[in-house]
Amino acid sequence: MRPHDMPSRRRPLRDEELDDAGPDPSPGRKPVTTRGTKYWSGGAIPLIAPELLGDIIATAADLAVVVSVEGTVLSVLVNPNHRSFGKLEHWEGRDLREFLTRESIPKLDRQLDAFASGSQPTRAIELNHVDGASAWEFPVRYSFHRVGPDGAVLMLGRDLRPIAEMQQQLVKAQLALERDYEAQREYDTRYRVLMEASREAMVFVNMNSGRIVDLNGPAAVLLGGARADLIGAAFAQEFEGRRRGEFLESLKSNAMMDGGVQIELQTRRSKRKVLVNPTIFRAAGERILLCRIDPAEEADMVADELTENLSALYQEGVDAIVFTDREGVIRAANESFLKLADAAHLTAVKGRSLGDFLARGSVDLKVLLDNAARSGHMRLYATKILGEFGGQTPVELSATYLNDRTHPAYVFVLRDASRVEAVRRPAMSVSNDSVRSVMELVGSATLKDIVAETTDVVERMCIETAIELTRNNRVAAAEMLGLSRQSLYVKLRKFGLLGKDGEG
Repeated sequence: MRPHDMPSRRRPLRDEELDDAGPDPSPGRKPVTTRGTKYWSGGAIPLIAPELLGDIIATAADLAVVVSVEGTVLSVLVNPNHRSFGKLEHWEGRDLREFLTRESIPKLDRQLDAFASGSQPTRAIELNHVDGASAWEFPVRYSFHRVGPDGAVLMLGRDLRPIAEMQQQLVKAQLALERDYEAQREYDTRYRVLMEASREAMVFVNMNSGRIVDLNGPAAVLLGGARADLIGAAFAQEFEGRRRGEFLESLKSNAMMDGGVQIELQTRRSKRKVLVNPTIFRAAGERILLCRIDPAEEADMVADELTENLSALYQEGVDAIVFTDREGVIRAANESFLKLADAAHLTAVKGRSLGDFLARGSVDLKVLLDNAARSGHMRLYATKILGEFGGQTPVELSATYLNDRTHPAYVFVLRDASRVEAVRRPAMSVSNDSVRSVMELVGSATLKDIVAETTDVVERMCIETAIELTRNNRVAAAEMLGLSRQSLYVKLRKFGLLGKDGEG
């Protein structure tokens, strides 16, 4: 046999040689290597072991269901990392429609009918699952794939609950935004109606830029321009001889002053004299000035003679005048009271209790407040004012209760009594019986006995007055008279006054 007639024995090629061998000349064959580097060339898919396929499918999808074309569940695979579905083994062998909501059943039927007719649906559908055994419901988006020659269909599902929850949150956020928007529109409408309905001229000015943010119709008329032209204009330029920085600082200072002070200005366009009353506030981080503008001529007409006289009396009168709230806390005081209290400024006394400046403190204050509230006023009360540096000044005090208003207040008028205290004789109202008993002693008793009897009469009068002023409060009466409580009870028993008003 010739050598070329002998069957050739070729050794198998190594991997390196196989890689270098080039394309296989056989038609229709694709190169496959043991390393798997060319499995995916040309769309080829490597063979997968059956025992690995289930794990791959379960991991690739949240939920995998194999059903027949009739809809019977053949197998259920749940992603091991997605345990919120629970255990679904009880689905197997039962119709999948039992675990779908009513609106999802027609969707499934259309997909299975398409498979039964031989076509391959490509569009994924969303099905809502419901399980009476587990009492839960969840949406799943399925893609359908034909597997095997027996007509089985593989449904690969993706859980839509995170997307549904996000959509619900977005819907809630949108509804909240719409509610806020409607509320904002309502407040804006109220603001516009209030601005236009108000007869007072009002201008809003931004403190940083000094420009007009908004104004109403009456303000535009006073300034002599159209509202649209004035919005955004420099507020200082609307008045004669005003520089922006100095003007804004002046408005700010006046707005922060107690009680507020009007600024008299002349408008540049209309040449009218006006009074500007500024108020400062902060909105959305920006400081805004609300300037109320009044014509100077109308302001003169409104301020009548009585108002001017009362204001002048309060500011320049010799008697001290103090306004307090219902608790006796000072809200306003004139210059004469500051002199009595040796206070340098109103801020030194404002916000403090009037009792801090009375000789007997809270006892005096309680007597004044109670009697004024009961009868509307208290005509005369003698006490002493304590100065900031320890000095004491005798005063005669009257109190009036102003209750017919939103915020009730007390008004106290104090008159310095130090100059006349030494020369005037104390006025005492003595009962006829007491005077008669003293007069009957003349000629029948010594002067010493008469003086002793007179002392008893005066002492009884003082105790009765203190009991009446304090409304039978024995502790306050004792403090008012400078006695201990025990000494007061001794004197009450002496004059037979213990049972007069009951025990206090």
